[in-house]
Amino acid sequence: MARAFASGQIAFGLVSIPIKLFSAAESSERISFNMIHKDCGSRIQQQLFCPRDERTIERADVVKGYEFSKGQYVLFSEEELKTLEEKSTQQIDIAEFLPSDQIDPIYFARAYYVAPDRGGDRAYTLLAKALQQTNRWALAKYAARGKQYLVVIRPVGKGLVMQQLYYPNEIRSMDELDLGEAVVKDTELKMAIQLAEMGANDEFQPENYRDEVQERVRALIQKKIEDGEEITGAMVEEPRAQVIDLMEALRKSLGGGTAKAKGPSARAEAKRKPAKAVARKPAAAARTRAR
Repeated sequence: MARAFASGQIAFGLVSIPIKLFSAAESSERISFNMIHKDCGSRIQQQLFCPRDERTIERADVVKGYEFSKGQYVLFSEEELKTLEEKSTQQIDIAEFLPSDQIDPIYFARAYYVAPDRGGDRAYTLLAKALQQTNRWALAKYAARGKQYLVVIRPVGKGLVMQQLYYPNEIRSMDELDLGEAVVKDTELKMAIQLAEMGANDEFQPENYRDEVQERVRALIQKKIEDGEEITGAMVEEPRAQVIDLMEALRKSLGGGTAKAKGPSARAEAKRKPAKAVARKPAAAARTRAR
């Protein structure tokens, strides 16, 4: 049974909707490792070390500082920082309703499921249906844990999701990147569009994809638990970047290439072919001649 980590209310005009918030992602599914002392198997404890005094210090001797210049910090006490915190009202105040295609996914941070709390079913359903039929999302402010968040309330299925957004100053501009000045030929663009249409799908089906690396890690963890076997693996050589003929690559992708590349299946077939037999002399005959 899912457990709410917070409760609050959505201010929808003069309507107040009591709600509960749930994590949309399961953090416990992530694999994490601890630092262990190899000799005795104990978990290592991190200590606070001052490199200037060359000694370990207590947490009570630590204050927070902001580096405003190289090696220079302005210091803050916990009391000073607390005076700057936003008052946690647990209220989600809707500021405006925007077309759903007006918020670029690059602004998306964490997502939370929103469920109605006691007595909020009808108002909750009303807001969900209104957002669905208008194809709009509700942009709102949310104050919690001393911080102020920018969020959108968006409909998903029959329910609502609160999507935390990054603020504009947290998004880096693409103008910082060198994107080049390449000129694309019409024939190249036509073939690229054809290739995209060949792999097109009208629905996103996330169940068709899985984290294969995590699955391998879990399998190795289970193997070590069961038999304690130490596993080693060969180093995988990093693929080298290579200059390609764009038109030829597009033709081959569309199935129009003349030469067939040796893929995994071709290599596997070569491995299955029997090797030439090498005549070996009986061991007894070899010993006789050795005398």
